[in-house]
Amino acid sequence: MSTDLRLPADFLWGASTAAHQIEGGNTNSDWWALEHGDLGSSHIKEPSGDACDSYHRWREDMDLLAGLGFTDYRFSVEWARVEPAPGEFSAAAIAHYRRMVEGALERGLRPMVTLHHFTCPRWFAARGGWAADDSAELFARYVRAAAPVFQDGVAHVCTINEPNIVAVMAATRSLLEGGGAIPAVGMPLPDAAVTEALARAHRAATAAVKETAPHVRTGWSVANQVYQALPGAEDVAAALRHPHEDVFLEAARRDDWIGVQSYTRNLIGPDGPLPVPEDAERTLTGWEYYPEALGHALRHTAATVPGVPLIVTENGIATDDDARRVAYTTGALAALRSAMEDGVDVRGYFHWSALDNYEWGSYAPTFGLIAVDRRTFARTPKPSAAWLGAFARTRTLPGAD
Repeated sequence: MSTDLRLPADFLWGASTAAHQIEGGNTNSDWWALEHGDLGSSHIKEPSGDACDSYHRWREDMDLLAGLGFTDYRFSVEWARVEPAPGEFSAAAIAHYRRMVEGALERGLRPMVTLHHFTCPRWFAARGGWAADDSAELFARYVRAAAPVFQDGVAHVCTINEPNIVAVMAATRSLLEGGGAIPAVGMPLPDAAVTEALARAHRAATAAVKETAPHVRTGWSVANQVYQALPGAEDVAAALRHPHEDVFLEAARRDDWIGVQSYTRNLIGPDGPLPVPEDAERTLTGWEYYPEALGHALRHTAATVPGVPLIVTENGIATDDDARRVAYTTGALAALRSAMEDGVDVRGYFHWSALDNYEWGSYAPTFGLIAVDRRTFARTPKPSAAWLGAFARTRTLPGAD
């Protein structure tokens, strides 16, 4: 039996959320408009509505996380609340998110602040979104305005969450608007112009953060696809991996850290992505149950951008069986441990998600460590929450038998 792996004292151990998915009433965002314009579509089953009412109940959420043992909490600032109209900044919204930072610190939670988690103000989307020529400058303007949120007491800022998925969503919209078809398996290639715009926005936002808070360590998080090629399909997998993932990893070469987000793998055959094997266990999102994906994602990211510290900013499973959540996370942590023992520089682990929340079109996929009653908003920690929080207290990852 191997011995436990001792984690350094500054290792981040937390859970993640996103503003739109938990706050509720995000009426000025592009996603709110989408939810109320395309109801009944194959993707959007229901609107976000009140979500988890965390805009008002964030103190309770943090109390639970701290009480469960977690030392860190990743949450996002909602751009549409901070800048509801072009150039018009809400002092009240900025003060709200600043109170969240202070509230986390009071509870012994180190806050990681994400500045963009999929949602934009309606006005930004209406003028072309990321494809607009000045999108990077507008994003940096918002970041400077939001500086009071992260200037003190925040050590890590994530500029943009999963930019590769943001670029895929842009490509998907273009296909649908042009009468094209979405691939039956896999995702469309990321929109090339939006990819370039997001890289510019990341650099501009990083500069804006450093101007106002030089001590803050900046990065962005990438959705790792874990493309696994069948024999003879290695070149096909590489051709997919480059635009879907590696371009975004390479954009982080000069960052203080890069976020690794991993859930499952994608099998690639000679003709491209393959469906999930018929005999494989599936999660509530339809993804293959494959906890080992985290190790593959960490190793690939480390090989692509050597020297850049890694933080697991999301990892989890959509399931209504909490025992499977513990089993999945046990496997993922074993893969994390193995990568660290082989020299991969991992500085933290954030589980997705702290709460059962709105999963971009539906409340059905439950990723949370904490259940939320949709009617009363009562929070109920699941057994997995206490189990995972205990690792923060012991500062160890268990050894394998």
